[in-house]
Amino acid sequence: PEFEEKQTAILGLYLNPPENALVLCVDEKSQLQAIDRTQPELPLRPGNPKRLTATYKRNGTTCLLACLSVHDGEVIGRCVDNNHDTFLNFLKHLYRKYPGKELHIIMVNLSLHKHKEVMNWVNRRRRLTVHFTPTHASWLSQIEIWFNIFSRDVIRGGVWKSKRQMIDQIMHYIKYYTEHRAHPFKWTYTG
Repeated sequence: PEFEEKQTAILGLYLNPPENALVLCVDEKSQLQAIDRTQPELPLRPGNPKRLTATYKRNGTTCLLACLSVHDGEVIGRCVDNNHDTFLNFLKHLYRKYPGKELHIIMVNLSLHKHKEVMNWVNRRRRLTVHFTPTHASWLSQIEIWFNIFSRDVIRGGVWKSKRQMIDQIMHYIKYYTEHRAHPFKWTYTG
């Protein structure tokens, strides 16, 4: 029922942000599994891509909390065991990182994002405004575009001997992406 209103607010932030405002998309990529193969790759055959056996060993999971700065492409991330406390700490980190800026944070309608403690903290901040995507429209958050790039570059086909090794690779990727590849996404959807 609120699709038009929420969509219009988010698209307005993408296409014409308020002066001295920073637009951030925040979300989590949960259940990232540190998977190690129990057997080596299968031998290559002409015309066939790399082949892996179906058996694997799980070495733990993590959740990536990430923030995309919409107008410059910078990505900030943390690997955590996610709950409302770690999510709130991430928001507090973002708030401290950008002093003097009016922050507009776009988030999906996850119960964790709307937790009582999170919303109480948000509502007490003068220079912070939270915008929730419409129900079933997480694609309006540009962090979803970055999660797709991240999944393709890091997660798909990844093999890690430990959870720590996977987290180190994720954090290295975020640093490299921000330093060498970050750019604003060209947003063409106008509603």
